[in-house]
Amino acid sequence: MFQRRSALAAGVLGVLLGATACRNDMHNQPKYKPFAATNFFGDRRSERPAIEDTVARGQLRLDDARYTGKVNGKDIDFFPIQITRADLQRGQERFNIYCSPCHGRLGNGHGMVVARGLRQPPNYADPRLVNAPVGHFFDVMTNGYGAMYSYASRVAVDDRWRIAAYIRTLQMSQNAPAALAQQGMNQPPAKTNREDTGAAGGGHAGGMK
Repeated sequence: MFQRRSALAAGVLGVLLGATACRNDMHNQPKYKPFAATNFFGDRRSERPAIEDTVARGQLRLDDARYTGKVNGKDIDFFPIQITRADLQRGQERFNIYCSPCHGRLGNGHGMVVARGLRQPPNYADPRLVNAPVGHFFDVMTNGYGAMYSYASRVAVDDRWRIAAYIRTLQMSQNAPAALAQQGMNQPPAKTNREDTGAAGGGHAGGMK
């Protein structure tokens, strides 16, 4: 009986020692903290620069129109992704989150932060912006403009196009001819289906202008 207990205790002790050693190795493994110096490389940087001409997975962006909003250096005036009702709804959602604090939910430049002293942005109904190509809005969201900083790290590429499409909707709502508004009132509500939920995927090129 004594021998069995001794063997069991020895086994438990061995497991505990092994687990402790494993945990200790995980905590004290060889590594460099961010931006730490090292003598291993000639430039003494532990972070290694990206290899020239390599592209990170998912970052091969060959469609200039889609990813820059420009072709041959000029703003495009078409949507490089398909814009559906679901995309407009997604654009409205993203606009209300990221844009309305400054631009206001109507796009008139009377956002909450403006009421608190921040510089007022222009009204989207301004003829200059009504006539601006849609690529202009994508470029501003991507690179910033004036007092507005870039939203590229906050808003995904296709979501920027959806916001731009919603801006066009806001502009149309402020400048639509009376006949067009009456026509819209006389039409029955559009049917929705699950195939029309393109907000997550982006769709094909050649959407609305």
